Amino acid sequence: MSTRTPRRNRPHEIVERALELSRADGCVVIADEHSSANLRWAGSALTTNGVTRGRTLTVVATVDGGQGTASGVVSRSAVTADDLEPLVRAAEAAARDAGPAEDAQPLVGGGKVSADFTDEPAETSSEVFAAFAPALGESFRQARAGGRELYGFAHHGVVSSYLGNSSGLRLRHDQPTGTLELNAKSPDHTRSAWTGHATRDFTDVDPRELDAELSRRLGWAERRIDLPAGRYDTLLPPTAVGDMLVYQMWSSGARDAAEGRTVFSRPADGDGSAGPGAGTRVGERLCELPLTLRSDPWAAGLECAPFVLAHSSGDDASVFDNGLPLAATEWMREGVLHRLPTTRHSAALTGLPVAPGIDNLLLEGGGSRSLDEMVAAAGHDGPTLLLTCLWYIREVDPATLLLTGLTRDGVYLVEQGEVVGEVNNFRFNESPVDLLSRAVEAGRTERTLPREWGDYFTRAAMPALRVPDFNMSSVSRGV
Repeated sequence: MSTRTPRRNRPHEIVERALELSRADGCVVIADEHSSANLRWAGSALTTNGVTRGRTLTVVATVDGGQGTASGVVSRSAVTADDLEPLVRAAEAAARDAGPAEDAQPLVGGGKVSADFTDEPAETSSEVFAAFAPALGESFRQARAGGRELYGFAHHGVVSSYLGNSSGLRLRHDQPTGTLELNAKSPDHTRSAWTGHATRDFTDVDPRELDAELSRRLGWAERRIDLPAGRYDTLLPPTAVGDMLVYQMWSSGARDAAEGRTVFSRPADGDGSAGPGAGTRVGERLCELPLTLRSDPWAAGLECAPFVLAHSSGDDASVFDNGLPLAATEWMREGVLHRLPTTRHSAALTGLPVAPGIDNLLLEGGGSRSLDEMVAAAGHDGPTLLLTCLWYIREVDPATLLLTGLTRDGVYLVEQGEVVGEVNNFRFNESPVDLLSRAVEAGRTERTLPREWGDYFTRAAMPALRVPDFNMSSVSRGV
């Protein structure tokens, strides 16, 4: 990550000018400066690379009226100083045409100003791959010598967000995000293995080590074993746990729970309490293992914005909350549901504490075993399945958060602590809430890339989980 050279129409000036142009009762402006660099490869050879830059400006106008406060939101890309007034007027027109906003709250005040608010935005470039690219070339040679082909991509992006409002708030956050996805195939493409890595700067990624692991998995797949659908003792690696729990997090809004629409709603025959969180399962035990699910803007290696950045309003976000400080939050504490995501508006409706969503997720409190050590301890009382990852995850029933999806790029059979071969893929039907309740072992928490949701959510740290009766509902014939 480097610092951009000075230029005209600097983002903090764009924010200030937009606020000056506003004629609304309130105004919030967010300028997002984007830059990205990428590498792509196929057949163990680099195919493309490139660098992009861009800007998105979001203007939120609020208009007070006799029935309440309305809001209008307009976002546009590639905005320059000449585009500002039409954009601000469009947001004001949208607010005037809208009815009172249900989530209306006073804009966040306090006049806090980030020390670097007037600095140039950060940016990335191809230099982020300075050490990674030569190592990738070595992994290509390593793969060719081993008779396998490597496919995949590396992406690094930086978003510098400048937030200002008419209450004097001026905040800035730089967010680096890097992902690596690496797929190894046998020459006839009948065997495939995948691994992924999330990073801030690619200094902690060694593609040679990842290729060596893929080589091991392709070796496992030389023996093929067909198994029927059914419930199996299953080891879910951190990436699969991440995909399930990220979806759970996205589905845990307090208001929907309080109104009886989600798995976090208290059953109708509950105790009828009228206290804070009535109608939700806050305070109930979800997991027998002492696991804690939490988010923290300052979590080492997973740092994210320490204040709300909301470009639109919805069930779990409010444009009126822009700039609201974020704090470390435990969603589940030692197996007990502790918090549900709330805006200021939904917190008032449900009686729960204000707890906005945070852009990372950690599951902690398991043991010290690595996934390899968990494999060595498995399969002694019957067969165990070791998954690689999940994909094509879709919701079946919001009331139970039942999800369906497919396994991909390697399901392996473990017997007597050894991987003895690869089995066919499956379609699964499982709820992440049920998985937590039935898990009998959690391994060591490590940073992971949720494969299915990696385009949207990369900052996760998860343990492997052992679930004794994971539901493989049908056989899938895909690779």
